[in-house]
Amino acid sequence: MDVPELLRQAAREIPAGLPVADVDDYLAANEWEIALDVLLDLGDTYPATTSYWQTLGDAAHLMHLERNAAWCAWRRREVLHGIIRAELQLLPGSRTTPIPGDGKLRPLWDIGLVTPAGLPDLAVALIWVEYAPDLPPDGRGSVRLAPLTAARWHHLQPGDRITMHEDRPIAGTAFITELAFPGR
Repeated sequence: MDVPELLRQAAREIPAGLPVADVDDYLAANEWEIALDVLLDLGDTYPATTSYWQTLGDAAHLMHLERNAAWCAWRRREVLHGIIRAELQLLPGSRTTPIPGDGKLRPLWDIGLVTPAGLPDLAVALIWVEYAPDLPPDGRGSVRLAPLTAARWHHLQPGDRITMHEDRPIAGTAFITELAFPGR
């Protein structure tokens, strides 16, 4: 399937009443990337399906827009496992390089669970930096987290504080801003 057909297929999944006419106009003008951007934005305005995100991801791959393709894979995962958003503040001196924004870093998180020995039971979660290509050392920003085991995170609530660990000391502090798990 070619890019315009993939984008049309995704547009057909948009519920009636949401504006998709622009997509056809952009496709007619061979403005595929703009059409993709419109569909990516629309995916945030309604409960998009895994097939919607897969279709957009396939189109992004064909256009060699790898960050967009990675974003579609991330959103597809969120449909399946839930959304966790937070404000992350990296501690001074904890990192010498930026956190890559495209979901490749998977640090440990203290999410309030405790082992039988009374030690923090750390959990792994990938980080997607929102609104920026990365999060600089000592930086602060909005992030999305993708836990390897989402069910371990279900006890959290907006406003909860969690800590990021890449080594022994704490690397950052995050405050949960949004949680949405399927079936919850």
